[in-house]
Amino acid sequence: MTAPHQDRDDDPQLTVGRVAELTGVSVRTLHHYDAVGLVRPSGRSAAGYRLYAPDDVERLQAAVVYRRLGFSLEEVGALLAADGEGQVDHLRRQRDAVTARLQEDADLLAAIERALEARMTGNQLTPAEQRELFGEHFSEDYAAEAQQRWGDTDAWAQSQQRTARYTRADWQQVKAEGDALNAAFAELLAAGEPADGTAAMDVAERHRLHVCERFYAMSHAMHRSVSQLYVDDPRFSAAYEGVAPGLAQYVRDAAHANAARHDAVEG
Repeated sequence: MTAPHQDRDDDPQLTVGRVAELTGVSVRTLHHYDAVGLVRPSGRSAAGYRLYAPDDVERLQAAVVYRRLGFSLEEVGALLAADGEGQVDHLRRQRDAVTARLQEDADLLAAIERALEARMTGNQLTPAEQRELFGEHFSEDYAAEAQQRWGDTDAWAQSQQRTARYTRADWQQVKAEGDALNAAFAELLAAGEPADGTAAMDVAERHRLHVCERFYAMSHAMHRSVSQLYVDDPRFSAAYEGVAPGLAQYVRDAAHANAARHDAVEG
């Protein structure tokens, strides 16, 4: 009579290679699980090779499920050691976490779908609509120049992704928010508030956050650089001066002062 072969499908004990084949867990991972005490084979062959009993394989299968759910090795060990009620509590909490992640992924997918639809259907403001919303100072050349200057930056990519799904109503809201900020600056200027005063710096911070929320992540350093254009570029200057004389310089100075305030706090 020949001795039973440990790799036969009907054998109650399985070798590492056979367990790896059946479960999809690599031999290296099985060795690691054994070393850390997570899933240890109950037997050894005469030659000293690991042999897994049915209960060992069942424990391994449970460990695989927990790992796919995102549990750490320590958490998996605790789950496997817990009684039935403890396992249910752990799984319920993990189910809630997985459900939340699935919802986040669904929201992200919906946003991407809207952006794709906008790109494919041309759901963008026409130049005429842009001039209607943003005034006579708007020019199609601005977009081309901006793309040439910043087209390779992360900020440009982020802005394009966000604005691709903006509707006309969204752009109207963006315009209203920008007008409110300009009005706040103009009121402070008319009241004689210094550009480096707390009130003006606070409005400058609101202006920076408006860009962050609506277009791209604008750091204080970037806000400082961009605001310099308000006085260096006649087109920007004209837009601000059309709101109130001296406003371009005032907004620039407030943005610079706010950036310096941030640097002082961070430093």
